[in-house]
Amino acid sequence: MQQSVLLEKYDEKREASAKRATFLIGLAAAMAGLLFGLDIGVISGALPFITKDFQLTNHLQEWVVSSMMLGAALGAISNGWFSFKLGRKYSLLIASCLFIAGSIGSALANNVEIMIFWRIILGFAVGVASYTAPLYLSEMAPPEVRGKMISGYQLMVTLGILVAFLSDTYFTSTGNWRMMLGVLCFPAFILLLMIFSLPNTPRWLAAKGREEEALKVLSHIRNDDEKVKKEFDEIKESLKIKQEGWSLFKANSNVRRAVYLGMVLQAMQQFTGMNIIMYYAPEIFKRAGFQTNHQQMIATIIVGLTFVFATFIAIFTVDKLGRKPILKVGFGVIAFGTLVLGFCLHLIDNGNTSALISYASVGMAIMCIGGYAMSAAPVVWILCSEIQPLKSRDFGIACSTTTNWVSNMIIGATFLTLIQTFGISWTFWIYTTLNIAFIFIVIFFIPETKNVTLEHIEKNLMNNRPLREIGN
Repeated sequence: MQQSVLLEKYDEKREASAKRATFLIGLAAAMAGLLFGLDIGVISGALPFITKDFQLTNHLQEWVVSSMMLGAALGAISNGWFSFKLGRKYSLLIASCLFIAGSIGSALANNVEIMIFWRIILGFAVGVASYTAPLYLSEMAPPEVRGKMISGYQLMVTLGILVAFLSDTYFTSTGNWRMMLGVLCFPAFILLLMIFSLPNTPRWLAAKGREEEALKVLSHIRNDDEKVKKEFDEIKESLKIKQEGWSLFKANSNVRRAVYLGMVLQAMQQFTGMNIIMYYAPEIFKRAGFQTNHQQMIATIIVGLTFVFATFIAIFTVDKLGRKPILKVGFGVIAFGTLVLGFCLHLIDNGNTSALISYASVGMAIMCIGGYAMSAAPVVWILCSEIQPLKSRDFGIACSTTTNWVSNMIIGATFLTLIQTFGISWTFWIYTTLNIAFIFIVIFFIPETKNVTLEHIEKNLMNNRPLREIGN
């Protein structure tokens, strides 16, 4: 009886320890997400004041916005090597140091060229973090909550965007864009301190031949010896493939299918057009009839709040309803929202000054962001971290994350030009067409991966199952 009680207490203690370790892992990755969101959101409020101080043309404004995405693409490409050689932990460490440097450098810039340089450095940090944090979570989280944890990371991205909007609004009265950009160094320093307590992932350790360390980490984050043994055996089985990375990509058509699918998913996420609402929110709301900076920032904050609260829908449904249903609904909502938003802006451009139309424009922007936050924003990162085989995971996620930031750079660098060329209404109608096409791509090509181990997904992929069936 006494032995049974002792064993029960030991199991309870181990379960509590595993939950605590998982929480700390999620918290640290969430801080990376917060910084990701802060750096995405901060430029929308700062840009009008930077434009005034540096006398920027539309083209230079696009470069100030999109230079961060250029840096992020470079960071994602480079982090394939960092993550493979140094591990997920030290990749996040590099990102936090660059976040600090980029934030301070941007705040101190005395001309647009220096501003763009530090925005590229900041983007490099964002690229590394956006690559590493979801990958780290996918390799550490139990399968039954993997989607929820990665969605939680995306929640912190949205919270970062909201906090950036609030910070921008606070400094709007003074026009102090340097403080808007500079305060981001403080959460970056907190992330730096948190990373030192993180372990490297068991999958990366096992891939480097450090199996004893891998087993120790796995035992620390799982509360059942049988689960630990099964997961460790699956990891070792997936490591039997001798080739890896680029060589495996060239040699194996199934690996190429996974890499291309990840790239398509990330391109789809960006060409929803939703990040342009983040980057150019004040400009969009100005065209919708809100003339003062304060009015524009209040509308922008409402969009940020929507982004945060809609992400909770994904957190609580992605491991229950699955990835595919959420994506189909999300793309449908975005398509409807951009269609009506374009119509409202068309009426305003043709002289309709009705307050109802202006408020309807804000409502449609909120609908678009809500549909994006509950679907493509978190779910694409979840899928991309799940579908890549272990021996080519760094390479595959580097390709998909780079695609994300190249696509992001394209939309950021072309939005004002598209407005000048086609008009703002037709610009949003282009995105309507794309979102309708994405619904059909989800139906015919995207797999359902809820509650399935990474190794099972890999096994189906390597057995040449159709892409939409690799999660079955």
